[in-house]
This record gives sequence, structure tokens and C-alpha cells, in this order.
Amino acid sequence: MTDTAVPHPVLETASGTALDSAVWRLRSRGCWEDAAALLEPTAKDQPRSALLRARLLVERCMFTSQGWERAEEALRAAESMALTDEERGTAACERGYLAYTATLLRVRDRADEARAALGRAAALLAPGSPGRPLLDFRRGLMAEHVSGNPQAAETGYRRAHNEALSRGDALLSSYTWRHLAALALENGEVAEARHGFAESLRLREELGFLVGIAPALVALAGVQPPQEAERLRAEATRLFRLLGEVPHWLAPQLAEVD
Repeated sequence: MTDTAVPHPVLETASGTALDSAVWRLRSRGCWEDAAALLEPTAKDQPRSALLRARLLVERCMFTSQGWERAEEALRAAESMALTDEERGTAACERGYLAYTATLLRVRDRADEARAALGRAAALLAPGSPGRPLLDFRRGLMAEHVSGNPQAAETGYRRAHNEALSRGDALLSSYTWRHLAALALENGEVAEARHGFAESLRLREELGFLVGIAPALVALAGVQPPQEAERLRAEATRLFRLLGEVPHWLAPQLAEVD
């Protein structure tokens, strides 16, 4: 498979073509609709663009709890194209994540749909597929937040983490560092948690993933002394407001700052 067949981790950062870079700049600032609009001309007949457009709109649902029908439409459009097994696996991974997001945010219980779609993705994506680490991470999310199985979650996160590091996927690594750190904190391993949260924040700052920096700041604040924690939460609040109170699920954690 070539890098242009499906959304590749490298093409979701500031690397790649001019279009990829423009899409990334908008996505990193929480402008998912604008980023998706840039892909519309090519999304009509190019699976890679259609799948990436769907991914952007699914991500918007997680950060804003809005745009569900738009994400569904984009997924259906991608799924209706003549896709390879690799591309079908990528589409199934996105459908599973959308169903997981709806379940997690209590919009609608779609846990069974999420499990089925992620299982279908696992059957379609080869072990060495560029999309496999993201799939492993999302299966870890399901294990932790829906099935209540932190051991299985850690296995998924660890597998995704190792692959993301080896492939140089800094964005996914920022997620795996944070979720592994959260599990470490639950087990009382504060130093390990602090290191993981700090790495997650560092990667997001280096990437310019602005929409993901506030959650990373809040996570790191939870393992810092009071004065430093207050500073980190204040910075998170500033970014949260600057980006239009996104991600919306962070609001309760920042309310105490006000």
C-alpha cells in the first residue's frame, strides 16, 4: 500500500502537500468544518480525501459534541466508494470511533456498533498497516471507558504507543502518552504519570496542535504542586476560551479556575 491510499499519520501533520498542511493548520485550531471544506473537491472521487474528510468531522464530534449528522454523511459517502480492504478498514475504524464517541458523551448508546466496527477494522487492516496503531489506541479507549477493563486498555495503548513512536507519529504519541500516564496515576505511579503528561504536552506544543493543548495542561496540572498546577490550569483556561470553549468536555474541570 502507498502512503496516498488512506489518511497516513505523516499527512495529518504539517508535513506532506500544501493541501495537507492547510488542512492541518485548520484542524489544529479546531476549524474542522473549514478543513473538511478544503477536501470536498477531491473527496468526491478520491478515497484518501473522503476518508480524511470523514476523520475530521468525526473528530469534531469528540471535541464539540456537535455535527453528528455531518460526520455520518461523510462516513457514508466514503463507504460508498470502491475501496480497498485497507481503505475499508480505515472507514470501519472511523465508524467505530464515532459510535464510541456518541456512547462516551452520552448522546446515544452505540457501544455494540462501536465494538463491531472496530472488530471489522481489525480484520481488514494488516498488522503492518499505517492505520493499525490508531485502531489499537481506539480499542484501548473502548476497553477502558466502555468495558471498564483497564488491563486490556493498557495493552492497546502500549501497542499503539510503541508503534506510534517507531513510526514517528507525534500526534498519536501525544494521545498514548497521556492515556498511559492516566493509568499510571490510577495505580499510584505519580512520577511516571508526570513524565507521560509532560511528554504529551511537549509533543502537542511542538506540533502546534492548539486544540489539544488545554487538555494536556489540565492533565499535567493534576500531578504538580499547587502553585504550578494553578499556573497550568490558568493557561488551559485561556486557551479554552480562545478556541471557543473547545474541547467542550473540559469545561467542568476548568470551572473551579473561575
